Amino acid sequence: MDVRPLSIEGAWEFTPRQFGDPRGVFLEAFKGEVFRETVGHALTVKQVNTSVSAAGVLRGIHFADVPPGQAKYVTCSYGAVLDVVVDIRVGSPTFGQWDTVLLDDVDRRAIYLSEGLGHGFLSLADGSTVTYLCSEPYSPAREHEVHPLDPGIGIDWPTVAR
Repeated sequence: MDVRPLSIEGAWEFTPRQFGDPRGVFLEAFKGEVFRETVGHALTVKQVNTSVSAAGVLRGIHFADVPPGQAKYVTCSYGAVLDVVVDIRVGSPTFGQWDTVLLDDVDRRAIYLSEGLGHGFLSLADGSTVTYLCSEPYSPAREHEVHPLDPGIGIDWPTVAR
C-alpha cells in the first residue's frame, strides 16, 4: 500500500496495490499495520456508513465536535467522487485550507481524516458509492456543517453534468 500525506496535517491518502487476473481484481482496502505505522495509532471502527449519490451531488462539509470528534477512513467502491478535506481546527497552521483526492473504482484510493477535520465530496458519476469507516458513531447533536460553497473556504469544485 502506498501512502501520501495530504497538505492538511492529520490527513493521508492510501493507495492499495491491485492484483488482477482474468477473474477480476483483488486488493487490500485497509491494512491495520500500515495505518498504525502511518498515523501513529490504530483505527477503532465504531460505525460504517455508506452513501450512494447521483452525478453532481455535493455533500458536506461535515464535522463533529471534538472531543470525541469522528475520524474517517473513506473509500469509493463504485463510480467516482472528488473528496475534500477542510481544516476547520482554529489555531491549526493550515486552518481554512483544503485539499482534494479523487476517489474512484479504478485506483481505489482511500482518504483518512483525523478528528476535527471537515469532509465533503462531489459525486462525479451516477451511483457513486462512498463508504466511511468511522471512529465514533453518528451523533446528530455533535454534528455540524459548513456550506460547501462558502466563499471564505473557496473550494474549486468542478462542474459536473447531470
